[in-house]
Amino acid sequence: MIELNWTIWIQFANFFVLLAVLNVILYKPLREVMKRREETVSGGHDRAQELEGQINEKMSRYQEQLQEARARGSEERANLRKAALQEEGTILGAAQEEASRHLQGIKGQVAAEAETAREALKAETDALASQIASRVLGRELK
Repeated sequence: MIELNWTIWIQFANFFVLLAVLNVILYKPLREVMKRREETVSGGHDRAQELEGQINEKMSRYQEQLQEARARGSEERANLRKAALQEEGTILGAAQEEASRHLQGIKGQVAAEAETAREALKAETDALASQIASRVLGRELK
């Protein structure tokens, strides 16, 4: 059987003194460390969420700028193609005009050479006809 006497009060006092000493030496510093750790973790989590928000914002801005750049690139490419087609038309028109002038010059030259050849042949035909007639008649014609 257990006896309850005055020593129980000493044990209670001893327990409360030990509890007070442990609270000052162990529990309060441990609670402070745990509180700082919780604040650090919570602050890190908040900072991570803030950074994630900034990253998402920057990514959306980047995507918008990329779309704008692509649109400007397409527009610029279309303008360059249009300008190139116009330039091509101008160059081809000038080349066709030059080719037409050159062809007219060649046609004129060929016509002049044909006329020269015709006159040369006419002169030769007269001499040839005179020669043939001389042979056929057996005498020279004057």
